[in-house]
Amino acid sequence: MKLLSLKQIAAWTGGKLDPKYNDVLVRGVNTDSREVKPGQLFIPLAGTRVDGHNFIGRAMDAGAAGVLTAKTPKRDIPAVQVRDTLEAFGMLAAAYRASLSVKVIAITGSVGKTTTKEMLAAILRQRFSTTWTEGNHNNNLGLPMSIMDIEPKTELSVLELGMNHFGEISYLTKIARPNMAIFTNIGTMHIEYLGSRAGILKAKMEVLEGMGEDGIVVMNGDEPLLWELRDRMDKKHYYFGVSNAECDVRATNIITEDDGVRFTLTGIGRTMEIAVPSSGRHTVYNALAAAAAALLSGAEPEDLVEGLAGFENAGMRQRIIEQSGYTIIDDCYNAGPESMAASLEVLASHSCKGRRIAVLGDMMELGCVSSAEHYRIGRLAAKKKIDLILAYGANASRVIAGAITGGIPYQNAAGYDDQDQLIHELRTRVQPGDVLLFKGSRGMKMERVLKQFLADYDD
Repeated sequence: MKLLSLKQIAAWTGGKLDPKYNDVLVRGVNTDSREVKPGQLFIPLAGTRVDGHNFIGRAMDAGAAGVLTAKTPKRDIPAVQVRDTLEAFGMLAAAYRASLSVKVIAITGSVGKTTTKEMLAAILRQRFSTTWTEGNHNNNLGLPMSIMDIEPKTELSVLELGMNHFGEISYLTKIARPNMAIFTNIGTMHIEYLGSRAGILKAKMEVLEGMGEDGIVVMNGDEPLLWELRDRMDKKHYYFGVSNAECDVRATNIITEDDGVRFTLTGIGRTMEIAVPSSGRHTVYNALAAAAAALLSGAEPEDLVEGLAGFENAGMRQRIIEQSGYTIIDDCYNAGPESMAASLEVLASHSCKGRRIAVLGDMMELGCVSSAEHYRIGRLAAKKKIDLILAYGANASRVIAGAITGGIPYQNAAGYDDQDQLIHELRTRVQPGDVLLFKGSRGMKMERVLKQFLADYDD
């Protein structure tokens, strides 16, 4: 972040500041008093259990240059006083973004946002000064933090925009003001709150509200809901896809292997051979989205080839772990019907000397379609010839019912409402040579199951 004076911050946030502190400079922001670095602006947030205002003293003692606060400090310190600190943080980030010449690429979609972001960043940083959202900082707190981390000389910034209710992306896009937007797909994640896939599309389309007339949109052309928009878009748009021959950027000659995928990428006047060290056909779509946006941003073919070849996914997303004779597919980060199906495909296609075992947690926020979708995933696992299914959560019985009616023997499918029971079952049933997939929604904490499993078989 470039240096900002408290006077400037007060002007941008509509806050009040004692004039004697007008010239105090800050060189970054932080919302965690335990992590404040000297010279940063501390922004205390009021949570349901903890109020950050209680730690203003700690932040100042750690070297904070000042605070953005909704409460009057107990001592005389450099403080910009505002009505609401989270709201003011958004205002600060929006004004800071407007002060930069950086080009912003926003990514939204039901699944694949983070992977596409990491791929695009891997490509762009081959040629440009690039920043990107850390982890999944894609909400009304994480996005402003990502923007405030942008340095003045940054050329491109890749930002992920997440949501589960109407209006959330509308808020985020007006802060980010993207020059380009990527739609990875339209699935069923968060359908509980948005009613239908059409509702999900409507919520995702809010990203356009923050774009100028010269904005560019990149969309999945194999997704019917997005393809139907081609004649109704008032912005320049490009499509990527595999099966739709009319897409601007396409993948052909796709080869899926245990350690990744290879394919021929054609589009925007370029043809190149691509290899990505990430398994599954869905990886192709993420790479195509990233490639299309990169080419439109001025990247060259060698940037795509080198960037994607060196791609590493973020956190608990389809990491392949080899330990004690087992192959683990760690995809614990999150889950919805589309990503669950993709992960089962990876498990089914992975070479295996023993059995293919799916350890699945519930998929959350599916509302009235939850029961049917969990049943469908069980049927899909059976169709993919998964040998053993262990399901955990309130919907475990629906997954198991689908698996058994799909043809998996009843003794090879079991559901649990207790993680410790699930972990015990794993200990007794796995054998060296097995390939195991661990996946579930974030709230199911499937990483705890995986961690215990790996600890039990630690070399």
